[in-house]
Amino acid sequence: MIRRLIVSYVLLVGVALAAFTVPVAFTLTAQLRGDTEESVRREATTMALLLGVGDAPARQALARMAGAYADETPGAVEVVAAGGAAVPPLPRPARPGDAAFTRALRDGRSTADWGSRFVWGPELVVTVPAYAQADKERIVGAVRIRYATTDLTDRLWRIWGFRAVLAVGVLAVAAGLGAIVARLLTKPLLQLNDMASRFSDGDLTARSPVTGPQETQTLARTLNQGAERLDTLVASQRIFVADASHQLRTPLTALRLSLDNIADGVDDESVREDVEQATAEVVRMSRLVSGLLVLARAEAKVSAPEPLALRELVEERLSVWRPAADERGVTIVLDCDVDDPLRVLAGPGNLDQVLDNVLSNALEVSPDRGAITVRLEAASADESVLEVFDQGPGMSAAEQSRAFDRFWRGQGLTGRSGSGLGLSIVKQLVTDDGGTVALRRAPGGGLGVRIGLRAATGPRTDTRVGPWISPRPGAPRSGG
Repeated sequence: MIRRLIVSYVLLVGVALAAFTVPVAFTLTAQLRGDTEESVRREATTMALLLGVGDAPARQALARMAGAYADETPGAVEVVAAGGAAVPPLPRPARPGDAAFTRALRDGRSTADWGSRFVWGPELVVTVPAYAQADKERIVGAVRIRYATTDLTDRLWRIWGFRAVLAVGVLAVAAGLGAIVARLLTKPLLQLNDMASRFSDGDLTARSPVTGPQETQTLARTLNQGAERLDTLVASQRIFVADASHQLRTPLTALRLSLDNIADGVDDESVREDVEQATAEVVRMSRLVSGLLVLARAEAKVSAPEPLALRELVEERLSVWRPAADERGVTIVLDCDVDDPLRVLAGPGNLDQVLDNVLSNALEVSPDRGAITVRLEAASADESVLEVFDQGPGMSAAEQSRAFDRFWRGQGLTGRSGSGLGLSIVKQLVTDDGGTVALRRAPGGGLGVRIGLRAATGPRTDTRVGPWISPRPGAPRSGG
C-alpha cells in the first residue's frame, strides 16, 4: 500500500509538472524561433534596401555589411541581381535560380525556410526581394541569409534540459515526501495489522494504539473493544472449565473409593460386575476431567517457548513409561543417530505432556510383545522431528482427519476407549510452541505420529519448570 501511495503521489506531481513545464517550454521554443526569424529577416531587409539604391557606394556598403554579418553571426549572405546576375563586389550564389530566389525576383515574395517541420533543420534560409529606390514596384534583385541553427539547438537543449532536470529533482523530492506521508498514513494500518496477526496467533491481549486519522482511530477503538470482550469471554470460559474440572476431581475420587469399598464387601457376582462397570465409568470420567484441565491450561499459553535438549527429555520420559510397557511385554526403542542433543523450543512441561499422551496412545493400541519406536532426527537447520511408531491397527484416512478433534475417541486393543482429548492436547501444545503435528501410516503397519519442533539456536536453559499434568502410564488411548 505504501508503494501505491508513493506512486500515486509522484504521478500526481508529475502530471502537475507536465501541465506547467511542457507548455512553458513549448512557448519558449516558439519565442526563440520567432525572435531568430524576425532578426534574420530584419537584417536581410536592411541589405535589400542597400541593394535597391543601385549605385556603387551602396553596393560597397552592402558588401561590407555582408562580411561583418558573416563574421559576427553564424549566417552567410547571398545576393543576386534581377535575372540571376551577380552583384559585384559580392560573389554570385551557387544556386541563383532556385525556387526561393525565383519567387523573390518574379513575385516579390519573402520566404523563410527552417529546413524541417519538427522545430528546425540545420539552417534557416530567409530570402527577401530588393526594390529599386526610385521605383518601389520594380524588383532589382534579392538578398538571402543562410543562418546556421547550431546555437539555437544548444539553447533549445538548455531550455528543455533545465526543465527536465528540475522536474526530476521535484519528482525525487515528491517521492521522498510521498514516502514520509505514506508511512504516516499507513502506520495506523500497520499497527492494526500487527494486532490482527498477534490476535490470530492466539495472543488475546494484543491491542492497537489509537492513532492516525479519525477513521483509523475509530476502527482501532472498535477492534480493541471487540478484542477486550473476546478476551474476557475466553478467559471466563477457561476459568470455568479449569474450575469445573478441578472441583469435579475430588467428588469423582471419593466416588471411586466408595465403589471400591462396595465391591470389596459384595459377594453377588452380578452386583460386583455392575460396581466394576460403574467404577470403569468413574475412571473414564476422571481422565476426561483431567484432560479438560490440561487443555484449559494449554490454551492459556502462560509461558513462552524456551530451548531444551530433546534427546535428554525423551530418554527421561521413556524411562518412566518402560515399566508400564514391560507389564505387557511391549518394547520401547529409541532410534537416534544424531550426536547433537537436538535443542528445540518448547514451553515448560509442554513436551513432557506431548510425549506422555502420544506414548499412552501407542501403548494402548500396541499388541502384547509388540514394539514402539521413537525416532529423533534433524530435518533441517530450523526443525527437529520426533516420531513415534506403534504396531497397532493404525487409522484410515478418514479417522486420521478426525483424530485431532476434541472428544473424538478411537478404540484400543484392550477394548477401552479414551476421553477423546489426548491428541487435541498434543496438537494444542505443539502448535503453541510453533511446531507441527501430523499422522501417517507406520512402516509395516500401525500409526506414526510426526511432531516437528522449532530448532533452538541460543544457549541451553532449563525450561522444565512450572506445573503440568501427565496422564497415568498405561492410560487408554484418547483423541484417536
